[in-house]
Amino acid sequence: MPSISSVDQLNNTITINSPPQRIISLVPSQTELLFDIGLEEQIAGITRFCIHPADKVRSKEKVGGTKRFQIDKIKQLEPDLIIGNKEENYKEGIEELQKYFPVWMSDIYSLEDSFAMMKEVSRITNRLNAGEKLIAEIKAAFINWQAIRGGQTAAYFVWRKPYLVAAPNTFIDYMLNAFGLKNVFHNSQRYPEIQPDDLSALKPDFIFLSSEPYAFSEKHFDEFRSFSPGSKVVLVDGEMFSWYGSRLRLTPEYFGKLKRQLER
Repeated sequence: MPSISSVDQLNNTITINSPPQRIISLVPSQTELLFDIGLEEQIAGITRFCIHPADKVRSKEKVGGTKRFQIDKIKQLEPDLIIGNKEENYKEGIEELQKYFPVWMSDIYSLEDSFAMMKEVSRITNRLNAGEKLIAEIKAAFINWQAIRGGQTAAYFVWRKPYLVAAPNTFIDYMLNAFGLKNVFHNSQRYPEIQPDDLSALKPDFIFLSSEPYAFSEKHFDEFRSFSPGSKVVLVDGEMFSWYGSRLRLTPEYFGKLKRQLER
């Protein structure tokens, strides 16, 4: 079988059989991408957090979580390609897998990073045409998107107790800016822990409570309103702000609905 080389987004060079026949994905958004570019038969394993497409992931072998994947089980599945991500997977586990298998790692901070990942993953899996079509579809959807106006601010929460927010140098922050809001924690980096007093002092226009990774719901609204009474607390779909695969096709439409909700 011929081989193909690729440089991933961490500048690792990998060589794989082309096209790969047994792929394991350790990242939910990239798992959905593999299905959407026509690789259902080649997917040998996924994580328990890989929930889309719902009708297809049920039958796939689960190899644990994104942070606690089962290395012995992955070895038993004998993949010829593993797809991972710097932020979502843990370094020690990835380094162990790299001793035995080609592991292609993504590192996503922007839409351009997402498109580069989609194109290269599609190329090395012999699905380049499908990948380029998908990228074009997503770009077209975002071209028509008009960001919310007014220079308003937001705090985007990803966890509760400790209270963790998304700050610059994350894909979520990029998408928050693309939506048209300034991150009130713009002087921080990554996912800092903050205190209720920090929120009270900054007084964001909006407090976004994400549906993932922490499952925020409306029952948490009063708690956050007490921290910053002048802020509007909103439950948002975390997939639309943090998934950087083919789910991006749905993001502009969702952003439009959220924009109308905030402007009411």
